[in-house]
Amino acid sequence: MAGLTAAHELVERGFNVVVYERKALGGKARSMPYRGTGRGGRRDLPGEHGFRFFPGFYQHVPDTMRRIPYPGNENGVFDNLVAALQTVFSRSNGRPDFILPPVPRSNGDPYELEQTTLAALYEGTTIPPQESSFFARQFAMFLTSSEERRLGQWEYTSWWDYVRAEGKSDEYKRMLAIGVTRNLVAAKAETASTRTIGRMAEQFLYAHPRSGSREAPDRLLNRPTIEVWIAPWVRHLRAGGVRFRRATVESLELRHGKIASARVRDRRGRRREVGADWFVCAMPAERARRRWSRAILRADPQLAGMRELVTDWMNGIQFYLDRQVPLVAGHLSYVDAPWALTSISQQQFWDGRDLSRGYGDGRVRDILSVDISNWHDKGILYGRPAMECSPKEIAREVFAQIQAHVNDNGREELPSSALLSWHLDPAIRYPRRLQRPGRRLATNDERLLINTIGSWYKRPDATTAIPNLFLASDYVRTNIDLATMEGANESARAAVAGILRASGASASPPRMYKLFEPPEFEAAKREDAERFKHGQPHVLDTPWPGD
Repeated sequence: MAGLTAAHELVERGFNVVVYERKALGGKARSMPYRGTGRGGRRDLPGEHGFRFFPGFYQHVPDTMRRIPYPGNENGVFDNLVAALQTVFSRSNGRPDFILPPVPRSNGDPYELEQTTLAALYEGTTIPPQESSFFARQFAMFLTSSEERRLGQWEYTSWWDYVRAEGKSDEYKRMLAIGVTRNLVAAKAETASTRTIGRMAEQFLYAHPRSGSREAPDRLLNRPTIEVWIAPWVRHLRAGGVRFRRATVESLELRHGKIASARVRDRRGRRREVGADWFVCAMPAERARRRWSRAILRADPQLAGMRELVTDWMNGIQFYLDRQVPLVAGHLSYVDAPWALTSISQQQFWDGRDLSRGYGDGRVRDILSVDISNWHDKGILYGRPAMECSPKEIAREVFAQIQAHVNDNGREELPSSALLSWHLDPAIRYPRRLQRPGRRLATNDERLLINTIGSWYKRPDATTAIPNLFLASDYVRTNIDLATMEGANESARAAVAGILRASGASASPPRMYKLFEPPEFEAAKREDAERFKHGQPHVLDTPWPGD
């Protein structure tokens, strides 16, 4: 995402751009074919690193999408986005589900309204009222905290400590401490930065017309990502003059205070030196930091902080079904799943197309795409974490955890007989000979950056101290402050702006957006900024009964 965005912004401004990609264009945002599954002239079934969605508060990515032509679309590939209408927080063991918004289905079935009403009553009686009131107070405190306090205090406070989960009820911990962090950003409540978690929570709250956005608060693509976004994007960039090379960048050569060349290795193992005036490093954090030589770190000491950035696993699996199973018209979060699962049922969003006619062997009619956000805790079938399971065990375990949530209220929403096959993210890799159970079987080639406490100050800016080296990736400091497609896109724009300044080019810099801030909180934030300046706590940060 960052590399393609940087190429897009640079070529539009007259630069000669060459992109070196070691693996696949589109990165974690791409879809990929499940090789060998197409029959009778049909395409291979689509797989993916994990499903993706486009929240209403995304601004940089939609702006780029509008500038990528697509046949028949007035607004380019942006018009391939469709609204997801609901979000469900599903419970297991017969407990009712939160279905938001609680609008009965078109067939008049009142099940959703009933479930949400029961869920509200259940949570209202299971989480003690004083704990619910305390969480509401803490959230209000974050909403009215100044940016100075968020960076100076909440950045160094874990979400677990901020919501004071220790000593609270199990349901409070599960729903408001652990669930919020695991399912949103695959982070642990004990180590995730409150600034990041709170910022994302408030943006989801603001993602509606009140924020000035005319977009739906939650959107998905109407077909596989490669088809309706990445491939049209690459064609557009090639037509503009961008050249693409399949090669791995192994190192950067620093001479006379500047990057003189990059050493690249192609698919045949041949190595060569590549020179350029300007270099944009668009690798993820765990790969970029391996390219920082001692000379580079001496030239820009801020890059050394990247060694302390934390990554974790958040990868997907797709289940191919012989019938349409629209579990919900949007995202489904499995609150009690030990592997922190979320999913979407894709067929309902794919532009009315029949999957069986275009993909696979003619039997697949729906795809349940699932993200696994916790690879470290034990599952319910094998008693082992995901990273210690074989691919087949992962598939069985995930399917069982989902069934435990959606088949527990007297309605068999996901029958076992519907499952035809599955596809695990190929970034999860295994040795040729699997090790014995109880040891890690898998490695992960595409990890996720986690915003741990204090990590903001370990992350670099897009412009480095090396005058012709710029950074574009989701670990770079951005306004959105989260490892997302939006963060990657925003960082690429910042890198291009840095190149324009350094080169003296007359072209205008890429447009930069900021997250919505409600004007009615401005006075409270100004007051809090003064309180923080003088070492005083937030006005709502007072003792709570029982503390």
